[in-house]
Amino acid sequence: QVQLVESGGGLVREGDSLRLSCAASGRIHVTTNIGWFRQAPGQERTFVAAITWSGSRSFFADSVKGRFAISRGDAENTVYLQMNSLKPEDTAVYYCAAGSSTHNVSIRIPKTYHSWGQGTQVTVSS
Repeated sequence: QVQLVESGGGLVREGDSLRLSCAASGRIHVTTNIGWFRQAPGQERTFVAAITWSGSRSFFADSVKGRFAISRGDAENTVYLQMNSLKPEDTAVYYCAAGSSTHNVSIRIPKTYHSWGQGTQVTVSS
C-alpha cells in the first residue's frame, strides 16, 4: 500500500500559477506511476496528468497540455504538478493517486489506481 498526501491548493485568480505536491510513502516500486486527477462538484473524477516513477514518461489531458507540468523530486518521494495560466474551469479538488499501469490509455482511468490521497482544493476566480 502507498500513502499519499497532497498539498499546495488554494484560491488564485485567472492566469495565476500554483504548484501542487504529492508526498508518497510506503510500498513504492520502480513500476509505480503517480497520477493527478480532479473532481469538480457534481462531476466525475477526471484525469489531469501522470508520470512514471523514473520520470521518463509523462502524460497529460488535452485540457491542460501546454499549461501544466508534472515532475518528481530527485531526492524525495514527491511528485509535483505545476499549474500555469489557470482558468476558472480548472477549479476542482485535485487528487494524486498511485498505480502500476504505464499504458497511455489505462493510466488515464481512475480504476487502475490502487491508492489515493485526500485531495486538495484549487479554486480559480475570474
